[in-house]
Amino acid sequence: MSSKFRQQTEYRDLLARLLSARRFGIKLGLDRMRELLDRLGSPDRQLGTVVHVGGTNGKGSTVAMIAKLAGNARVATYTSPHLSSLRERIVIDGAMISEAAIVAAAERVEEAGGGELTFFEQITAIAMIAIAEANVDVTVLEVGLGGRLDATNVVAAPIAVVTGVAMDHEAILGDSLEAIAAEKAGIWKPGQRAIIGASGEPAAVPFLVERAREAGVAELTVIGRAEIDRVPHVALPGEHQRANAATALAVLDQLQALGVVAAVDRAAALAAVHHPGRFEVIGDVILDGAHNPHGARALAETLRQRGERPVLVIAVSSDKDVRAIASVLAPVASAVIATRYQQDRAMDPAALAAVFREVAPGLAIETAPDLASALAIAPRPALIAGSLFIVGEARVLLAGAAADPMLVSDPSTRTT
Repeated sequence: MSSKFRQQTEYRDLLARLLSARRFGIKLGLDRMRELLDRLGSPDRQLGTVVHVGGTNGKGSTVAMIAKLAGNARVATYTSPHLSSLRERIVIDGAMISEAAIVAAAERVEEAGGGELTFFEQITAIAMIAIAEANVDVTVLEVGLGGRLDATNVVAAPIAVVTGVAMDHEAILGDSLEAIAAEKAGIWKPGQRAIIGASGEPAAVPFLVERAREAGVAELTVIGRAEIDRVPHVALPGEHQRANAATALAVLDQLQALGVVAAVDRAAALAAVHHPGRFEVIGDVILDGAHNPHGARALAETLRQRGERPVLVIAVSSDKDVRAIASVLAPVASAVIATRYQQDRAMDPAALAAVFREVAPGLAIETAPDLASALAIAPRPALIAGSLFIVGEARVLLAGAAADPMLVSDPSTRTT
């Protein structure tokens, strides 16, 4: 057996094990994670200076901007979910982790008894091992779900960010902005440098400020209009990305105050930042996740600013506020093709089309069984949105993005 074939086989076996771990669902809590990491030699304490990033929307874009701005140091990022390859979640100095490195880290997790932990707990432990071994200066760690009880919250981060709070995952995090803000702000700890971004609902900011003070943070920065207005040109389109950039710049200020990152050309960094699947243009197709109402509003506003009204190819997870998403996106679409991504969370295209017909009765609406079929009948320009899962499929089809040999994704249901 060649070494390349063996490596591919081992990586596929890892994906299969992680796919099986989805049966554990979502278990919020830190005890299992802390015990596992202690058995592994505490790799979470070997990540360099950690920036912990939570929030409802804008986390991924903010992480990408922080990594670009801090690029004169050695930087690792851990994000979720991935678009088409699990390896996207762990990036070191701008490069996805190799199959060999992720398999080696996973073997250590398995040997330490991590095989009984949830999917997200396992991949988080894998990431911490791999990043610790890379000896980086900065790790930008994205919260998976919520914050207070998220597996990433075992890490002692000197800088912590909540990009903003909006309604999403209500069944798990709570049915009010205040309840969700409390979960998001749970990443703040005594003595931290905390930053509140402007990428959520303004009504949530007072809750976040209150929680920061209760946590005993050493320094609190709240991003407002003045900070956003000072942001130079950002490669990622939309006013919401300028808000994310203002947050990333505040993080850079803190990293420089800690002596971790040297002076950098901020304008050049933001002008060069790239984040796949967030208003990403591939030929005559736009890709944007827009997987909740707040994200959909940001997408709709960006389209209006650019004077664009494309055909909307949409797939949505069945546990989302589909009516709210449809109400926001229908007015900026010239027509709609309702489809689905190839996982069990996807809403049936006929049911999705029915929602659009209710909220926009005069709009031309069709259905397609899958993305390839939808693209075959979609006039251009087209917009693919509604879920990062459909965006991931689109990047494989349209851009030849790296794709895993089997689909693996985070579970959507909580277990006790």
